[in-house]
Amino acid sequence: MMRRSALALILILLPYSASGVSEAARRDTYPKNPDIDMLHYAFDLTLSDETDMIRGIARIDVRYLKPGQTGLRLDLVRASDALNGRGMIVDAVRMAGRGLPYRHEDDQLFIDLPASPGAMERIQVEVVYHGIPASGLQIGPTKHGDRSFFSDNWPNQARQWLPTVDHPYDKATSEMRVTAPDRYQVISNGLLVEETDLGNGSRLTHWRQGVPIATWLYVLGVAEFAVQRVGEFDGRSIQTWVYRQDRDAGFHDFAVPTQQVLAFYSDRIGPYSYEKLANVQSNSVGGGMEAASAIFYGDASVTGNRDRRWQLVIVHEIAHQWFGNAVTEYDWDDVWLSEGFATYFTLLFREHASGRDDFVAGLREARDRVLTFYAARPDYRVVHDNLYDMSQVTTGMQYQKGAWVLHMLRALVGTDVFWSGVRAYYGHFRNGNATTADFRRFMEEASGQDLGWFFRQWLYQGGIPELDGSWSPTPEGARVRLRQVQNGYRFRVPVDIAAELSDGRVERQTVWVSEEEPYEDVLVFGAPVTTLVIDPDTRLLGRWEVRPDLP
Repeated sequence: MMRRSALALILILLPYSASGVSEAARRDTYPKNPDIDMLHYAFDLTLSDETDMIRGIARIDVRYLKPGQTGLRLDLVRASDALNGRGMIVDAVRMAGRGLPYRHEDDQLFIDLPASPGAMERIQVEVVYHGIPASGLQIGPTKHGDRSFFSDNWPNQARQWLPTVDHPYDKATSEMRVTAPDRYQVISNGLLVEETDLGNGSRLTHWRQGVPIATWLYVLGVAEFAVQRVGEFDGRSIQTWVYRQDRDAGFHDFAVPTQQVLAFYSDRIGPYSYEKLANVQSNSVGGGMEAASAIFYGDASVTGNRDRRWQLVIVHEIAHQWFGNAVTEYDWDDVWLSEGFATYFTLLFREHASGRDDFVAGLREARDRVLTFYAARPDYRVVHDNLYDMSQVTTGMQYQKGAWVLHMLRALVGTDVFWSGVRAYYGHFRNGNATTADFRRFMEEASGQDLGWFFRQWLYQGGIPELDGSWSPTPEGARVRLRQVQNGYRFRVPVDIAAELSDGRVERQTVWVSEEEPYEDVLVFGAPVTTLVIDPDTRLLGRWEVRPDLP
């Protein structure tokens, strides 16, 4: 997701495993309830031009996996003076037509059930509510001054306007039945089920998402759109939704590269999960928001000239349809499984579409950003620990350093093994949840290696390796000396060395710098070295200075 202006243009089936749950449960502060499974949300929403108040009915299907539960807890921001009267007010809670007692406090809705459901019993509760959203659903003018309604649920803002379990660990299918003035078109997740003019100046639009997704990916856009069916990929419709004033420029901009990107990722990773893919112009995000099957892009995304930066945002957000959307992090501490993957797979598409030089340019730009970040925050970890401030879910490190972790992993295990592990990981956790431990396990199975040291040093500690060294020619090559000089953290790293020899040949070797002691050895090339280059193939995240020690 390239969802904020600062990050927007940087670039360039099992629910979970037992080991993953244990690791996640140690860190995550959200009140998960693994004995309850949210199955489906059906929202009936009424929108108006006369007021910003929305009226909703949420029908929520739940399965109770174990007996002993007496209630249901949902996230829903309550109207309050602190929000200037904004927020949601619950009018009633019902089950099978019968009113249920409830408490709406601390932005949580606690519903008391008439009886404890049995193991694997499925129930449906109905929440009737209204209010003016303080966030989550933005109601206001587009850049052209037209009224619109656009969601942005990242990272936990669905609760501002939808009663849900607002956390990625419990994915569910969903649908939205939206009644709005008939001058608007309505876009949401999944497939369009119904559009009916009600004869009173209103139109009912019904979208259904048949694949389970996390609540931050639920999407609603209501505006005066121009809509184009661009084509199909594997039987799924590719669509463009832009403001009516931006019709020609927007249809031109979004005509590419969606189909090519879908083909690239489907071929290398696995099947696309969703019923369509719509690219949607929106005023609720600064960059991009990867909502499943209906991606939002900021007001400025339409330029009419297929601006390269925005084209890369398209590639990034489509990558999220695989990583973040289909395979979703079990908790927010592992958000790099979403952002690092989308960033690296954007680079991989750049390599596929534009060549190796463009790929390397993106890697180097990402590396520079990582080094600058760590100069100011040397202790920062990519995988959080016990995250409680949701404003800190991401920094650039989940994006850029996360991408570099994947790049170095690919170099370590080999390209074929890397792709084999990625495909197995995606296939196993598709439409479910995963953790970093799960990804590590699949990469270890693919490679036959213990990768614990690699994941620990790059994801669970701070710092970046900094190497200082020298080299001197010998009759058969060069004596090379390297030592780590960064404060605190230590790394085990492979260092690629390219040597230009006195006879004109260029040869490569890889040496390992350990955590414990400096490296010093004579590298034999068969002729004296005249020039030595560290990391010629751009495979190491770090900084270094290695000087010739010439007589």
